[in-house]
Amino acid sequence: MLYYEDIAIGSTSSYGHYEVTMEEVLEFAGKYDPQAFHLDNEAAAKTHFGRISASGWHTCAMTMRMMVDNMKNNAQAGLGSPGVDQLRWKKPVYPGDTLRVETEVLEKRRSKSRREMGIFKSRGTTFNQHGEPVLEMISNGLIQVRDPDAPIED
Repeated sequence: MLYYEDIAIGSTSSYGHYEVTMEEVLEFAGKYDPQAFHLDNEAAAKTHFGRISASGWHTCAMTMRMMVDNMKNNAQAGLGSPGVDQLRWKKPVYPGDTLRVETEVLEKRRSKSRREMGIFKSRGTTFNQHGEPVLEMISNGLIQVRDPDAPIED
């Protein structure tokens, strides 16, 4: 089990394998982001996308799925997240793409108000099968401290 004390600033991880299907792109867009370039090849061809592309929000959801699968495969004492500081869609994601994720821990600190909790900031980058970044985010994670009574260092 990974706890706050086990997280090292600068540590990296690479994981995930997500195959993007046309059916899933259409289903997600139809339900959550029904813009023509996510639903219709003819309409998408007239845009800078050139063809149907996945919603950026769908790309976020696929990324989250890979992150959660990684957390399940590598047990962590995770406590959720207070949010994302930055989110960028770098390139379109298309049906037929295969995605993967790389993360890097940027900083960490103990919570002064909740001694049992640590907070870490990481950069997550989702890549397509060509190694091109399609999404980048800076997010914050909450994780359990192994020894809540240990002194908090500044």
